[in-house]
Amino acid sequence: MALEPVIDELPSFRLDGRLAVITGASEGIGRAFALAYCRAGAEVVLVSRSREKLLEVQHSVEAAGGTAHVICADLSKIDDIRSIERGVSKLVQGRDLAMVLVNCAGFGFTKPALDVTEKDWDQILDVHAKGTFFCSQFFGRLMIDRGYGKIINLSSTWSASTDLGKSVYGLAKAGVSYLTAALSTEWAPFGVRVNAIAPTATLTESTSRSFRENEARAQRLLSRIKLGRFAEPSDLVGAGLFLASPASDFITGHTLFVDGGWHAGS
Repeated sequence: MALEPVIDELPSFRLDGRLAVITGASEGIGRAFALAYCRAGAEVVLVSRSREKLLEVQHSVEAAGGTAHVICADLSKIDDIRSIERGVSKLVQGRDLAMVLVNCAGFGFTKPALDVTEKDWDQILDVHAKGTFFCSQFFGRLMIDRGYGKIINLSSTWSASTDLGKSVYGLAKAGVSYLTAALSTEWAPFGVRVNAIAPTATLTESTSRSFRENEARAQRLLSRIKLGRFAEPSDLVGAGLFLASPASDFITGHTLFVDGGWHAGS
């Protein structure tokens, strides 16, 4: 056994020869990942409910020299997830492509626990918990058959902290982080790495709108971020590239907080 590490070459952060399936790719973090992944050499599959927005992202990917496929699906519906699996199975058939799945589809709300309805509960858990689990299950099978794969789940700073009105959303995201660790335990022997990224409040289209409507809450959240600003989708790209690339092949079961220092000292 060698006592000193031998580094013949630097680890690669490139994604050449990889097919990345990105849910929630029509805007925000998912869109940022799609554009970054194509620039790093990956072929991407864009998944969302909005065909119009997906076509815009596809155009941006192709303008950057990449290849993108579009699949419209509602991640709260098992039949829609199966349709994604069928479409991707055809794309990879007979091709030596390593697969990456980014479970980015989601939404949030801030509502006092006493006001949460059954509909609120079902919507949050269907997308974040059920959608993440069954996308991972379906694509996990394809990755296990190939002996290699990367699954990246989008958790949240709320998975490990609390705030007013975040009970159900935080519960769902805590479940995503737990699922990440659980699946990594089951699938590591088959070469499938499962990790999560947990961003702090990020200025997507929807969060920017909510902050404009409630400036007091925005300032209160901002006061908890040590770097003094909200995240931009581009701030998450580095973590997304790392976890999708060969450079992170010895990392699995981990939730990486990209939170501007939110949890530091907490």
